[in-house]
Parts: sequence; C-alpha cells; structure tokens
Amino acid sequence: MDWGTLVATASGAVIAIAGTVLADHLRGRRDDDRGHVQRRRDAYIAFIVAAGVCHTRLRQIALNSSGTGDLDAASRAVLADAGIYDVRERLFIDATATVAGAGQAMFERLRALRHVVATGAGLSSAAFHDAYHPYLDAVWRYRAAVRAELEATALSPMDFGWDSWDGNDRCPLCRSASGDA
Repeated sequence: MDWGTLVATASGAVIAIAGTVLADHLRGRRDDDRGHVQRRRDAYIAFIVAAGVCHTRLRQIALNSSGTGDLDAASRAVLADAGIYDVRERLFIDATATVAGAGQAMFERLRALRHVVATGAGLSSAAFHDAYHPYLDAVWRYRAAVRAELEATALSPMDFGWDSWDGNDRCPLCRSASGDA
C-alpha cells in the first residue's frame, strides 16, 4: 500500500470540502448582506411614501379648513391612516443612525405641520407656511441622507434650479410676503 497516494488523496478531499464550505458560507453572507440592504431600502421608501401621503392629506384638510369638523381629530387620523407610525418603527430598526435621525427630524416637522393644520391654518396662511417650509427642507435632507448611505450621487437644490430645499424661493406666497415677487 502506497501511503503517499492515500495521504495526498485525503488531503485533496479535505481541501475540496473546506473550499466548498467556505464558498457556501461566503455566498450566504453576501446574500444576507444583499437582503439587509434591500430591507433598509424598502423601509426608507415606505417611510417617505407614508410621509408623502400624510403631507397630501394634511394639505387637503388645510385647503378645506373653513369647513366644519374636528380638525385635530382629522389631522391625527391622517398620520394613523397613512401608517407613518408603523413605518417609522421599521425605520428605527433597519436604518443607520444618520438616516434614522434624518427620518425623525422629518417626522417631527410633519407633526408640527399636522398641529398647524389642526388649529385651522389654511394653505395660504403664514402659520401653514411657517410649518410647511421646514418640513419640505427636512424631506430633502432625509432624501440626501438616504442617497449618501446608498452611495448614490448627492443632489443639491441647484440641480433643480432652486436656491434651497425648503421651497421658499419657489413659493409665491412667501416671496410676495418678503417683497421678492
């Protein structure tokens, strides 16, 4: 019996098995990482979509604020019905600290806008715009944080021909109030 052939065959088998196990482990890790990135991306999108739904519905309430009804209850229902609280929790679980912080800032600005709408402020009121423009700025800062995390090219207001993210430069009411119109 040739021991050299037996040792070489056994060594080759151990190396082949170890290589297969290592390759499978690395493939599983890569798949897990891809799944985690996709889960984050899904949470980021779900959060901004829910905030967008809230924003649209709050604007509708502000447009019709002269009507009767409990504006506080209606504006609170907007946030609950859009599912913003649920997706915010997903954001806190899956997001990096930077994106979660930007999301929380955006959420706080959305709640400030909700509060102003609940008081009966109409779309053309100074109170509405005082809450709306900081919210809009926070939305764009959230988007910028997400893009930075996902390693996408950064955006700036100038990419859109704007002066700032908050929209004051594009708002006819705010420009006329400041004498820029």
